[in-house]
Amino acid sequence: MKLVTNTQITVDGVMQANGGNNPTLDPGFDRGGWALPLGDDESTAYIGDCYLRADAFLFGRRTYELFAGYWGVRDDVDNPFVRALNSRPKFVASTTLTDPQWADTTVLSGDLESAIRELKARPGGELQVHGSGQLIRWLLEHELVDELTLIVCPVIVGAGTRLFPAEGLDHALDLVDSRRFPTGILAQTYRPSGRPQYA
Repeated sequence: MKLVTNTQITVDGVMQANGGNNPTLDPGFDRGGWALPLGDDESTAYIGDCYLRADAFLFGRRTYELFAGYWGVRDDVDNPFVRALNSRPKFVASTTLTDPQWADTTVLSGDLESAIRELKARPGGELQVHGSGQLIRWLLEHELVDELTLIVCPVIVGAGTRLFPAEGLDHALDLVDSRRFPTGILAQTYRPSGRPQYA
């Protein structure tokens, strides 16, 4: 399986609370929900199709708990997000989660890099990561990401957790797909291709 990340971000790189404010997960952050007003039928269908391509999902603990509490309790299988998330295996990178309630969930609490390399060695199409910013930063640092899809929303929120760290490993990227949606959302898929060249 190739490891694919799929992240909604703002023009200034913020990924925090794209769907709404959550005082438990995002205390003190009041600029959540910036992606929802910009969504349209085309971009929603595009993201839904991404979910349906997944053979399995990989989450950080916080995103897993958020998704389990929202998508995991729904049974409207006509919804592509509900259908994909409730019918595919889910893996969670966590040293604190011990009793996952969402069906078909495995907690990866030991040697995370080895566990993810074993998952990637399995036959299949895509092991997808949605949200899970801390996990994505770790995956990039360990060069485990095969494709990186950024769904860039035309907004600057000026605060919040950004997808990429202030300092970290550098990556050259090959653009493999680019789409524009009616509200100005851009979906760009990149493939890491080693170290960048510098002038």
